[in-house]
Amino acid sequence: MDIWVDAKKLLSIITALFLFKRINVNLLLFNFCVHGRFHCVIYLQVFNAKTAELLSHHQVEIQQKFPKEGWVEQDPKEILKSVHECVERTCEKLQQLNIDITNIKAIGVSNQRETTVVWDKTTGEPLYNAIVDQLILFMFLVWLDLRTQSTVERLLKRIPGKNKSFFKFRTGLPLSTYFSAVKLRWLLDNVEEIREAVDDGRAMFGTIDSWLIWSLTGGKNGGVHCTDVTNASRTMLFNIHSLEWDPELCQFFDIPVEILPKVRSSSEIYGLMKSGALTGVPISGCLGDQSAALVGQMCFQDGQAKNTYGTGCFLLCNTGQKSVFSQHGLLTTIAYKLGRDKPVCYALEGSVAIAGAVVRWLRDNLGIVKTAQEVEKLAAEAGTSYGCYFVPAFSGLYAPYWEPSARGIICGLTQFTNKKHIAFAALEAVCFQTREILDAMNKDCGIPLNQLQVDGGMTNNKVLMQLQSDILCIPVVKPSMPETTALGAAMAAGAAEGVGIWSLNPGDLTAVTCERFEPQINPEESEFRYARWKKAVMKSMDTAQFSDSVGIS
Repeated sequence: MDIWVDAKKLLSIITALFLFKRINVNLLLFNFCVHGRFHCVIYLQVFNAKTAELLSHHQVEIQQKFPKEGWVEQDPKEILKSVHECVERTCEKLQQLNIDITNIKAIGVSNQRETTVVWDKTTGEPLYNAIVDQLILFMFLVWLDLRTQSTVERLLKRIPGKNKSFFKFRTGLPLSTYFSAVKLRWLLDNVEEIREAVDDGRAMFGTIDSWLIWSLTGGKNGGVHCTDVTNASRTMLFNIHSLEWDPELCQFFDIPVEILPKVRSSSEIYGLMKSGALTGVPISGCLGDQSAALVGQMCFQDGQAKNTYGTGCFLLCNTGQKSVFSQHGLLTTIAYKLGRDKPVCYALEGSVAIAGAVVRWLRDNLGIVKTAQEVEKLAAEAGTSYGCYFVPAFSGLYAPYWEPSARGIICGLTQFTNKKHIAFAALEAVCFQTREILDAMNKDCGIPLNQLQVDGGMTNNKVLMQLQSDILCIPVVKPSMPETTALGAAMAAGAAEGVGIWSLNPGDLTAVTCERFEPQINPEESEFRYARWKKAVMKSMDTAQFSDSVGIS
């Protein structure tokens, strides 16, 4: 029997792989997901790797901070503490299942990619302090944080023609609040402790994978400061062709190269765990969460694509060893590099900021449902939005618009509109946003997709999956285990040289059972609804002037 341990998260995943009496056991130690607006819950789930059967689970709740409008923060020390707690609790549960934890062979890490942290390498402490009720909280900037808009505007003035895509052929990315370099520039401009640490040579920067790997491999006592190519490619400091930090980009953002982590492949031994129940186990896999999901969906061929439905929505299409640059608002990113001597593969990516978050907004902000599951029930009962269209641009619009000033709207309301129609419109909005990205991807690749592979927590919503198929006019295919990010992290860690317990050869990969959703409406109706949605999107961008006039930033 093959066993998985999975866990859902906002910021990171750790996967451990081990062998037990000829049994391949894949152990995912933790994974955060948002549970309510002001909290994150670490869910720990144990699966059978062949059947995806849920065997056990564990969870830890951590606090999420919203100190100002558009600001999102987390405590990296609390995350690290939660990781250690999940490791210990998971090992206890495995022992209760009569699984010997001494047979654990490898650990992999996956994370939401743009979240930024700076810490002091001499003390091991994060450097951005927020004082609340006389308690010091060590914070970092989360991917949805919008405080850096003024930084982007200032940087744009230094670019010829204020062209946001000026660096796109080096980085694959437009200049945006979304990416780590801008967040790091904000920290350097606004936090004196960080400036002093940089001047003194004490500062280390990283996305959350770097912080975790450094901390788990010894921290201030010889911890390994590294990241992988997929995470580095989301900083705007990394040249995706040379696979190195770009000196000119570092100079433009005025960020010293010395504080950046060493960039390595997605599958190799980075270091060993230095404490806890897994002391001595190598950390040998590292992937940004969307790359991990692409690997977990086994999208290793050119033209294969997956869409992950989580807090946001992320559609990636593998373009192989060729970097394709979008003419329609998509990003060019590194998909994976599965070994030091393996070739790098690229992907086109479209990002939607608000997907699952819109369901939580209906629950926590409007209060029209008590649980996320109620949204599916209400939408099913309505069967239509009755002409109501919802654009959830709470953090602006991402691909293909990249318009941070856009604001969310609900339009087409009548006296007949009720919460069931709004619930339907909310789910439909997720599908319309995916349609926009897929249309752009089809234009860039030149070959339309004939089906879409999906994963993530929202794929448990059958109404959403059927709506997605209807709006795309193609089949939607969902694997039996929707959290394929965990699988991708496990595959990378197990395939690393020196570990070698997982083969990535196509003939050796285990087939995954899937659920298939076919379109149930005619293309004309789909196009009509999509055109109405596009009009609503234009209205959401018209609200920017109003937002500014009432002091909303």
